[in-house]
Amino acid sequence: MLETANVPNNQNDETKRLGDFGFAGDDHVIPFEVGPLDARGRVVALGPLLDSILGRHDYPEPVARLLAEAALVAVLLGSSLKFEGKFILQTRTDGPVDMLVADFTTPGSLRAYARFDADRLEALVAAGETGSETLLGNGVLALTIDQGEYTQRYQGIVELNGTTLQEAAHTYFRQSEQIPTEIRLQVARLVRPGQGEVWRAGGLIAQFLPESPERMRTGDLHGGDGAPDVEEQVDDAWREVQALAATIEPAELIDPTIEPERLLYRLFHEHGVRVFPGTPVADECSCSRERIRGILEGFSAEEIVESTEDGKISVACEFCSKSYDFDAAEFLKAN
Repeated sequence: MLETANVPNNQNDETKRLGDFGFAGDDHVIPFEVGPLDARGRVVALGPLLDSILGRHDYPEPVARLLAEAALVAVLLGSSLKFEGKFILQTRTDGPVDMLVADFTTPGSLRAYARFDADRLEALVAAGETGSETLLGNGVLALTIDQGEYTQRYQGIVELNGTTLQEAAHTYFRQSEQIPTEIRLQVARLVRPGQGEVWRAGGLIAQFLPESPERMRTGDLHGGDGAPDVEEQVDDAWREVQALAATIEPAELIDPTIEPERLLYRLFHEHGVRVFPGTPVADECSCSRERIRGILEGFSAEEIVESTEDGKISVACEFCSKSYDFDAAEFLKAN
């Protein structure tokens, strides 16, 4: 059974339907709930949004795939925030792709950026060693929640030691949040008629959230450093969610003909899945001339001089590639 909640009635005639159900489409986060299994989660399919972000920088394919995964994780986790704020995913590692940044601003703005060593990357590509573990190397994954200027940031740190982003996200929930969690990610570059090659990515997060806290203390939670091994005890409901999530085929997450709602129905229809209206996600950067001006006003006279070329200061946003030019004289007068 597929149940919808608060679906708007103003859908146009072109909206695809399953019975009376309207599909949210690409670039939407779709929350869901499977009451009998005490599971809640979100599913997302990124299409034009992702293609725009990756195409803007013309990243090499291995880098684009990694950044797409980072964007998926940021959307899946950041869309759970119930307040105005920002969720920031950032890696710092010793691999050829030494930094990934993806931040999600509520209710639905995403931007992402990757930094890489072109020479090291080229050597690995030539050797056929393009696994994410090799490209990332060793370092850390930081997941930060920022509620604004007058609040304290919350940050969780996970080691990246030959692990994928999906594995690191699982580790974060086991060790920091202690919520049984399943995450599935898939990225692909597809050939679409009339469009050529386009990037797509899909992801799903499911979490075990029963009303009784004792039921959440399952055997997949880490006991902490030095904790003795204990016999695995997994709630039957959560065990079934894990088993169903394991049946997801990679193609189901990125196939444009398989809407996320259809996937949820396929997974959970025997238990009854409640699907909520999707929230759109947009390719939007938070940079602005005013914000950059404020940063430059904090520079010393010496820093202004060092940043000046031909009488002006040029600043390019690493996320959206937009360039801003300022007259250096106005900042020298202020200093």
